[in-house]
Amino acid sequence: MNILHIDSATTGASSVTRALTARIVDKLKADSSGATVVYRDLGTEPLAHLNPVLTGAIRFPAEDQTDDMKAAAGVERKVLDEFLAADVVVIGAPMYNFTIPSNLKSWIDRLGIPRVTFRYGENGVEGLAGGRRVIIGSSAGGRYQPGEAPLTYHEGLLEAFMNFIGVDDVTFVRAHGVGVHGPEGAIAAAEEQIAAL
Repeated sequence: MNILHIDSATTGASSVTRALTARIVDKLKADSSGATVVYRDLGTEPLAHLNPVLTGAIRFPAEDQTDDMKAAAGVERKVLDEFLAADVVVIGAPMYNFTIPSNLKSWIDRLGIPRVTFRYGENGVEGLAGGRRVIIGSSAGGRYQPGEAPLTYHEGLLEAFMNFIGVDDVTFVRAHGVGVHGPEGAIAAAEEQIAAL
C-alpha cells in the first residue's frame, strides 16, 4: 500500500488535524505490512499560489510552455505524481475561516488537470483519477452536521473536488467542537472513527 500523507495546519504541535492524520496513518500501516508513506507538510512548506508561470507549467503541453514554465514543470508535476501513485491519501484539513487553509487549496489546484485527472465529454465531466481512497482528518472549533454551512464550504469543497476528479471513496474522520471540548476531547471523540477505518 502506498500512502500519501498531507498535513496543512499552520498551528504546529497544537494542531488537531496533525494528531488525527498521524493516528490514521499509524492505523493504516498497522493494517498493511510493508506500507510506504510519502509525507508532504503544506503548513511548513507551502506550495506557491498559482500564477501564469505555474499554471502553464501544470496545464500546458511542453511545446506550448515558456522557458520559465518548463523550469517549474518538474517540481509542479511531482505534486500530481505523488497523488496518482498513492493507494490511500490521508489529508489533514482544519477549518480556517469557514473553509480549508489556502495552502491546501494550492495543493488541490495542482491535481485538477484537464485530460489528466478529468475530462469533458458528451455526457459532462468524467473523473480520471479514481481507484484510490481518500481519508480526511477534519477539525473545527464548532460542532457542525454534514450538509450544514459552514461545513459545506470546508468538507463539502474537498469531497466535491475529489468526486470531480473521479475519487468516490472519501471518508471523513471528524474532530469537531474543539472550541467546546478542547483539542484532547475532540481527538478522543475521533478515536472510534479511526479504529473503524
